[in-house]
Amino acid sequence: MRLEYPAKILLAWGEAISGNAQIREWLIKNGYPELGIFVFALHLKADARKWLMENGHPHLMAIIRGIEEDEKALDWLDKHDMHVLRKVAECGGDDDAFQWLLKNNHRELAMLGLKMWSIKMQIEDDHNDPHKFSAE
Repeated sequence: MRLEYPAKILLAWGEAISGNAQIREWLIKNGYPELGIFVFALHLKADARKWLMENGHPHLMAIIRGIEEDEKALDWLDKHDMHVLRKVAECGGDDDAFQWLLKNNHRELAMLGLKMWSIKMQIEDDHNDPHKFSAE
């Protein structure tokens, strides 16, 4: 369970994470459903989170939970020798993790980790903004 995808697929995943729905749908329909569904899970969609767990991608769910500061998820990644994925989950809020990914030739994953973290922070801000959903 690693993130071993061609560079162009990682690039496409990054675009999907950033909000490109066409690319997200392309991933889902062209052999990478876990990456497209990951985007929904990142946006707190319970059915997508369940799908990742039930379809052999708990490592992707652990990345999301790790970004959400779930220590058990981060420990799970370590326990299953997925130290790189732990760094992906941590790199948005931890410059050491980001730098480690860069130094160890995981540039694409470092950039993906920052995108994931940025989206999660945006989602949190939206949920915590009392004016965001007011009927003005």
